[in-house]
Amino acid sequence: MVATFEPKTDYKVIGTRPIRHDGYDKVTGRAIYGGDLTLPGLIWGVCVRSPHAHANIKSIDTSAAEAMDGVLAVITGADMPEALDKLVDLGEGNVNFKWASNKLMADDKVVYRGHPVAAVAAVDRYTAEEAARKVVVEYEVLKAVTNVTDALAPDAPIVLPDLVGDDLGEDVTNTNMAEHVRHEFGDVEGAMASAAHTIEREYNMQMVHQGYIEPHNATAVWDEEDRIKIWTSTQGAFAARTQIAGILQVDVSKVKVTPLEIGGGFGGKIPVYFEPIAAILSRKSRRPVKMVMERVAIFETTGPTPGGRMIIKLGADSNGKLTAATADIWFEAGANPGSVIGPAAMCVYAPYEIPNTRIDGWDVVVNKPKTAAYRAPGSPQVAFAMESAVEELCEEAGWDSMQFRIDNVSREGTRRGDGVLFSKIGMEEVLEAAKNSDHWNAPLGDPPLGKKRGRGMASGYWFNIGLKSSVNLAVNSDGTVTLVEGSPDIGGTRVAMAMHVAEVLGIGAHDVRPSVVDTELVGYTDVTGGSRTTYATGYACWIAANQLVDELKKRVGILWDINEEDIDFSDGIFNSKAESEKTIGFKELAGKLADLGGPATSIGNVDLESAGDGFGLHIVDIDIDTETGKTDVVRFTAIQDVGTAIHPSYVEGQLQGGAVQGIGWALNEEYYMEEDGSMANSSFLDYRMPTSLDLPPIDTILVEVPNPLHPYGVRGVGETPICPPIPAIANAIANAIGTRLYNTPMNAGSIMEALS
Repeated sequence: MVATFEPKTDYKVIGTRPIRHDGYDKVTGRAIYGGDLTLPGLIWGVCVRSPHAHANIKSIDTSAAEAMDGVLAVITGADMPEALDKLVDLGEGNVNFKWASNKLMADDKVVYRGHPVAAVAAVDRYTAEEAARKVVVEYEVLKAVTNVTDALAPDAPIVLPDLVGDDLGEDVTNTNMAEHVRHEFGDVEGAMASAAHTIEREYNMQMVHQGYIEPHNATAVWDEEDRIKIWTSTQGAFAARTQIAGILQVDVSKVKVTPLEIGGGFGGKIPVYFEPIAAILSRKSRRPVKMVMERVAIFETTGPTPGGRMIIKLGADSNGKLTAATADIWFEAGANPGSVIGPAAMCVYAPYEIPNTRIDGWDVVVNKPKTAAYRAPGSPQVAFAMESAVEELCEEAGWDSMQFRIDNVSREGTRRGDGVLFSKIGMEEVLEAAKNSDHWNAPLGDPPLGKKRGRGMASGYWFNIGLKSSVNLAVNSDGTVTLVEGSPDIGGTRVAMAMHVAEVLGIGAHDVRPSVVDTELVGYTDVTGGSRTTYATGYACWIAANQLVDELKKRVGILWDINEEDIDFSDGIFNSKAESEKTIGFKELAGKLADLGGPATSIGNVDLESAGDGFGLHIVDIDIDTETGKTDVVRFTAIQDVGTAIHPSYVEGQLQGGAVQGIGWALNEEYYMEEDGSMANSSFLDYRMPTSLDLPPIDTILVEVPNPLHPYGVRGVGETPICPPIPAIANAIANAIGTRLYNTPMNAGSIMEALS
């Protein structure tokens, strides 16, 4: 049975805005990132990468590289252990060790441009790079497929000859279709046939990268005890350990992963890339090996979010009620199976109550890098399709689109497209806040001369995840508390965890000192991703803090010679129930623990199946230059049910950051692919991401509908805000120029084509 909690409002620490514990280290440069690490005897590793997106490897000659002075190890695919064909859950996404190993180092075939075919370790980076250039590889170049339509054509070249696809439970060979899934409820065909209004549209999106500033990195030591020690910037040390052990075919107890600070991830730093390669180079060279990825390789070889094709069909009755919906979703998996068709199916209809629905999803292998999670993986894509279709349906039927959303809103008990019933959610409250917002009720105003102005809005959803987290607490004699956790801090979660503990103990947030530690110093903890960290690790902190209170009551009982059941605790003060004058504060008690039984510690563990769903709606005003097609975002408001805002500043920052990334998806970002499978814009000079000069201040409205599944009402907030911007901008463009765009990015060229 899932525990539920009554909402509270009388918090002392929750809802305040303390400075983050790692803030000074970050702004002064003292924080240690992967690129900063150094060890005695450290050498450098570099990959040799394929210039082709699809080719058979005829031969590899490493002799010239091995003969160079300063080169200590060279490896190829022959040095990689034969990993098992086994699917393992990483918390946010799955990994198949066989495909993961092949992604890191090719065996007899390369399947994406930049695919490593060898790796070199040398005394310094420049020697390693020069040696890598001396590795001679003979290729038989094959035709590449870089989109789902070409990959599924009858005469398409097969990316993975040994792939067995799953077509609704039926095995398929000689295919690029890795999986076909379906969810269906009600009488879809009958409801669609009887609908008063229907619409069917196709939408296409390009592959997009997370765009984190810090490059992938790893430092590895395969030591004399046959143990592997890894230092890396990762979103999950335990997920990395699982992957490294599986790829290298060793027990997890042989692998120790130390997570360093992380300079952005957004889901893209859950997979491993260099860690197993650096480990094998270390074993061969008997030296610590460090690898840092170059920017071109980050774009060409690490996991972006999938592009794909979607067809949405909606049916509604004459009263403006949705009666039926179908969704066909084809996503690029990249060069190995495993796109995000599952999460896409969970999200596509989520803001709406629709009695009759069908969803089909296809996972399609193409000659591009294997896709990875990117902030609400799969949801921004289907939000673009669904919210665009909803808006166009309302336009054709003459309905007010805000009222249509209110009339069809999801609420507690609504069935999601994959069959799950919602618990208490806040989509109604979000719509009400949007309808009453200053932005929605403000006049659109006149654009500057030569421009057209439009306003759009759209909903978005992410289901959030729970999973496993562990924390340890210990009381110091000065009344502070050490907090040991296993969740890498990407967006300020150290302070959020400290606030969970401080609220229970009645102390200040800075009286709790959080540390993120390696895989041998804390219990198993799933990734920082899926909007789970404040929810799940915070829940573990709450459990540990309450256990610590119970332990401290025993010490007070010793001090006062009474039973612990006769002691109350509130706001940092212990009281005797029988003798009200007997009180002792938390800090005073901490100084006496040495004489009351010794150290006071506690542990909090969770494995949460359920999490509070996250709903949001964004409103955007844009100006379009009719001479150039350039789009300027002139006003933006992000509205979201955040459950309870633990640290409002960081909640607002999550909404703003997600909105900025969604704006980038909508207007500019894409993998621009050449016919040979190469990426034409694999640098930040050519891969166009928004900067502060491109954006107005982003306003936020925090709607707080406490999640009853969490003691403080927390809902994950980090992923929902990337979903609404893409369709909101699409709807604003249609409002401005009177023509709708169905493909992203909706850049100047696309707009000029529409205007012409």
